[in-house]
Amino acid sequence: MSLSVGQVARLAGTTVRTLHHYDEIGLLTPSRRTPAGYRRYTDHDLIRLQHILLYRELGFPLDEIAAILDQGAADELTHLRRQHELLTRQAQHLHHVIAAVERAIQARTDGITLTPAERFELFGDFHPEDHEPEVERRWGHTSAYAESRRRVATYTVADWKQIATEAATLNDDLAAACRAALPPDGDHAMNLAERHRGHITRWFYTCDHDMHRRLARTYVDDPRFTAALDAVTPGLATYLSHAIHANADRHSA
Repeated sequence: MSLSVGQVARLAGTTVRTLHHYDEIGLLTPSRRTPAGYRRYTDHDLIRLQHILLYRELGFPLDEIAAILDQGAADELTHLRRQHELLTRQAQHLHHVIAAVERAIQARTDGITLTPAERFELFGDFHPEDHEPEVERRWGHTSAYAESRRRVATYTVADWKQIATEAATLNDDLAAACRAALPPDGDHAMNLAERHRGHITRWFYTCDHDMHRRLARTYVDDPRFTAALDAVTPGLATYLSHAIHANADRHSA
């Protein structure tokens, strides 16, 4: 069984022109051709295309992809394991980037003045002012927002570093519990949820259990929050949301 170049383009979410280019440079040459010279792609070709597209997603140039795929000793499982490792690293990096952006937004919104060196050390090369309108629109009318503004206006760079360290440690502990499949309504997960609530209350605003429930819903309803948490480990957004609700139930019982 084989597929035409148009069928493969639709299946892979790419373009016919891209497939023609891959053929021209020898990166993906279809195994078969019709008597009229039309390209036909086999299952083996589709597997190679899958690897090409994954490596492209990871930022590899085409010549490096060709060299990787043409290594005689590397089988499909080897490629998949390598891609999994690279994607995991990329997800972890994305999580840190998102966390840094969030800290930058908070600092800029609350008028914290940092030197360029301090700003880069703490937040990286980001532009939080681009996000200010949404922050103001979504939370500007709430008492929690006002309280957070008052409190963080006094924070130093050292305070922000401590906040970031505590948040990273908590995320790591939550991710470990999620990966270990510990029940979200078990004591360990609920205690982590309580730490999460305590972190917010200690540094930003008073977060009672009802407020914590509302945050939990945001983590699964807003794709951006879900993506940020799931970048730490897949499924973490739902796991944390369930743990928060279970912890709130425990404290109201």
